Amino acid sequence: MWKLKPPLEMPLSLKYNYILEQLTPHDPAITGRKLSAEEEFPNLSKNQTCMANVLTVQMYKRLRGRATQSGFTLDDVIQPGVDQSEHSCIRMAGCVAGDAESYTVFMQFFDPLIELYHSGYQASGKHTSDMNPENLKGGSDLDGQYVLGCRISTGRDVDGFSFPPHCSRGERHALEKLAIAALHVMDDEFKGTYHSLKNLSEEDCQDLTNAGILTDNLVTPKMFSSGMARDWPDARGVWHNDMKNFIVWVNKEDHLRITFMQQGGNLKRVFTQYSLGVKMLEEIYRQKKHPFIWKDNLGYVLTCPSELGTGLRASVRIRLKYISKHEKFDEILQRLRLEKLIGTVFKFLKFH
Repeated sequence: MWKLKPPLEMPLSLKYNYILEQLTPHDPAITGRKLSAEEEFPNLSKNQTCMANVLTVQMYKRLRGRATQSGFTLDDVIQPGVDQSEHSCIRMAGCVAGDAESYTVFMQFFDPLIELYHSGYQASGKHTSDMNPENLKGGSDLDGQYVLGCRISTGRDVDGFSFPPHCSRGERHALEKLAIAALHVMDDEFKGTYHSLKNLSEEDCQDLTNAGILTDNLVTPKMFSSGMARDWPDARGVWHNDMKNFIVWVNKEDHLRITFMQQGGNLKRVFTQYSLGVKMLEEIYRQKKHPFIWKDNLGYVLTCPSELGTGLRASVRIRLKYISKHEKFDEILQRLRLEKLIGTVFKFLKFH
């Protein structure tokens, strides 16, 4: 008797191919192209980003006519990587999403890129995050002789809105209004103040600079090339608690950029306070019917694919007096995935 074989699981890119093909927009600027894909394909010969490792002429030809419902195209996705082809020892994704739908419409590009950047990622898998500080091993006794401070940050994007590279002015204003209302609900040690960058006084600017909240590089080249910096600084701002160690940026790279920082080497305590603050803020947004975007296979969905998943970045500011004089200093940094900044070295540990 013949035994029936179980049906083969169809890849998502094929399963939804018919639907994706219908997403070709009617905008003449997209559908009425005069030049071929080969002529429009960017020069990636010296490009060192993950985008350049994934994107081919064939893929570009297949996807360049598609767009999300809000109008974000493949050329919009890859533009930051085209403009910033070189990078330091820190690996760059070289692309952005304009909305959550971008990861579906352009999945044939994003899935292999995410797999390249995030080791172990599978498009058919399910992401899990453990934000319980009790399960964190170590990190409470980093040597204070060398460790000056610790910080943990993450991004969050709100369901129903385009991301900063593509959101409209109206969306940006609505997101700021929502953030102000949500942040003012924060209580106890997270109670704080919101500062609009557009209305920031010189005195407030100096205070925030002294506290390490404001820096000289608020707007980066990536923000310009991706469209994040449009209308800057309209509807952008920063909120901090009274102790100025829990900070939330509004409408920069993501709708929210959440950071907890502290002097000294107790990284576990920083993670504990960070987790508590993020959990509280997420619940407030959920109660306001505007949850953070989450997908089972991607985790928290953010503008840059490098931040997907738990979206957590831990950095430790350390004092190294003599190692910078070593002839193999840059090689050491690359091996340890460290980034060299002027006068300071930050060690970045990624958790996904």
